[in-house]
Amino acid sequence: MTTPDQTFRPHERIKDPADFRRAFDRKRSVSDAVLIVYGVENGLEHARLGISVSRKRVRKASARNRIKRLIREAFRLSKADLPPGVDLVVLPRAPQAEFEAVRSSLATLARDAARRLRAPRREPKPSP
Repeated sequence: MTTPDQTFRPHERIKDPADFRRAFDRKRSVSDAVLIVYGVENGLEHARLGISVSRKRVRKASARNRIKRLIREAFRLSKADLPPGVDLVVLPRAPQAEFEAVRSSLATLARDAARRLRAPRREPKPSP
């Protein structure tokens, strides 16, 4: 039996295309060999998850659905470790990822993305 804080509630899901676009436009991403995570502040007291798996990267629909299930389950079980107030848009790098790799990668990358959001953006140096 899962406790209420371990469920993946509808308000924790990113559904609006504008929210996905906002995360991609903010250009604050972190990655490793398993996942790419884009982060953006959401003004809420909880983290939200959006998943984007392209058909170009993962051809078979069953494989795309499997990786989305893995990412959702990793988010559900790692909610206590994730920073609050952040929208996380996750893209898989490896179509054949293992659950434990996805879970540890998501927690680590979410913390890194939140840290990067708090850091001031460096401006490029002007050319002489």
